[in-house]
Amino acid sequence: QVQLVASGGGLVQAGGSLRLSCAASGSIFSLNVMGWYRQAPGKQRELVATITNGVFTNYATSVKGRFTISRDNAKSTVYLQMNSLKPEDTAVYYCFYRRTGTSNDYWGPGTQVTVSS
Repeated sequence: QVQLVASGGGLVQAGGSLRLSCAASGSIFSLNVMGWYRQAPGKQRELVATITNGVFTNYATSVKGRFTISRDNAKSTVYLQMNSLKPEDTAVYYCFYRRTGTSNDYWGPGTQVTVSS
């Protein structure tokens, strides 16, 4: 089992920044992918960004150039630096962990990000 604890959400004005963190603990395997999804009210959950432990990254088109995902492998922690935030970024953000080569995703409880116009 893997446990994920996220922090860093909150309320910010449009154009502002927030940094999310998500720490994984438990049965962590060395080869894995971590990242973030988000879900806005009335919408499906969507990918935001992912990063492998080899630091290959992938971003949703809507956040490219504004968000940066990074990780500290020693701490099994993934970060999401969100700059130039827009009201449409408002959502609950969920971090996840996946052991490479499997389809078993572990999810954090979600953290609310609200961007006011």
